[in-house]
Amino acid sequence: MSDTDRPTHTDRLAHKPLHILHVFRAPLGGLFRHVCDLAEGQNKAGHKVGIICGEVQGDSLAAKRLAAIGAHCQLGVHTIEMNRLPGIGDAASIAKVMSCAMRARADVIHGHGAKGGAYARLLPRVAGGVRLYTPHGGSLHFDRRSMAGFTFLTAERLMRRLTDAFIFESDFGLRTFTKKIGEPSTLSAVIHNGVTEAEFVPVEPASNAADFVFIGELRELKGIGTLIDAVTLAGHKMHLRIVGSGAEREIFEAQAATVPPSVKIEFMGSMAARDAFALGRVVVVPSYHESLPYIVLEAAAAGMPVIATRVGGMAEIFGPDSCTLLNPRDIGGLADRMRHALHHPDEMKALADRLRSRVRSEFSSAQMVDGVNALYRRLIEKRGQRAVAQLDDATSGVEGVPS
Repeated sequence: MSDTDRPTHTDRLAHKPLHILHVFRAPLGGLFRHVCDLAEGQNKAGHKVGIICGEVQGDSLAAKRLAAIGAHCQLGVHTIEMNRLPGIGDAASIAKVMSCAMRARADVIHGHGAKGGAYARLLPRVAGGVRLYTPHGGSLHFDRRSMAGFTFLTAERLMRRLTDAFIFESDFGLRTFTKKIGEPSTLSAVIHNGVTEAEFVPVEPASNAADFVFIGELRELKGIGTLIDAVTLAGHKMHLRIVGSGAEREIFEAQAATVPPSVKIEFMGSMAARDAFALGRVVVVPSYHESLPYIVLEAAAAGMPVIATRVGGMAEIFGPDSCTLLNPRDIGGLADRMRHALHHPDEMKALADRLRSRVRSEFSSAQMVDGVNALYRRLIEKRGQRAVAQLDDATSGVEGVPS
């Protein structure tokens, strides 16, 4: 059979809009922002996009964002039960993902985070589509010496064989995956998260802005406990606002209630990042673990000074200024840095200007979307070539079938 006579999956998709499904657990934080940006960009590029995620748990801002992204999802926004930890309910949830994928005639099933990545890759092949996985930290945050870490990382090693391609949002993510799980078993790429041009409009602090503002999910791994201790240690007349929601909010509120009267800490609830930036003069990101945090990219684009820890791909964002990053859990170091920021606003402004310029040149949303779409096409082409080779092997030498 000649190449000109043989229709392939690659031929069919060469110029056809792709049917893309993104699968992830929680419509919160940077992972959700990443998927929303991809969905919108891919829709604008002419592809048909759908989202499958866990249900929104009492966060009105997340619910509004999920409703808004529906305008870019011709294949729908589907919410199903997804528990954070593995359980018997996962089998039923995977069946629902399979049903959605088959109805959508998915060409691409892209799993994000540990749960989304597992669901995408554990689907029977009859569901169709190539399978991609972006960890976004997820399982990579676990220590393999712990029981949970051993379980999750072993599962990741097993699922490598079910993965058609890996996308890492940072060089750090790729290095960590290789160290904890092993070399990616197939096609892989580092494609940095990015922000849109509209986000480079500077944000001016409000007249009643606090000294510092934290923005993110209220979880222990975000370093909020260390931040509260550092504000207390830093001393007289510190004002901190904490923006976000999460299951551990009450724990941090109880901790904040013990600070001296000279320290003011306010919990502001959830709001859009740019609205939150105006509530403080310096953004603090004291995380214990991160991948490539959007909040730092957004703050840098908005011209906000940033104090952050040396975790994940943070050094990739800061580049030559990565010497300013702090060790996680270092209460004294964070307190010193916060005091320094208060007394040296011009230095902080200069750092913010350099960081803004770097993010503009190297971390654009358009580059991210183009890179992901190109990898999809490359993967589909590779799969088509493999199918042609298998057909050639099967028909070679068979009577009546020309080779």
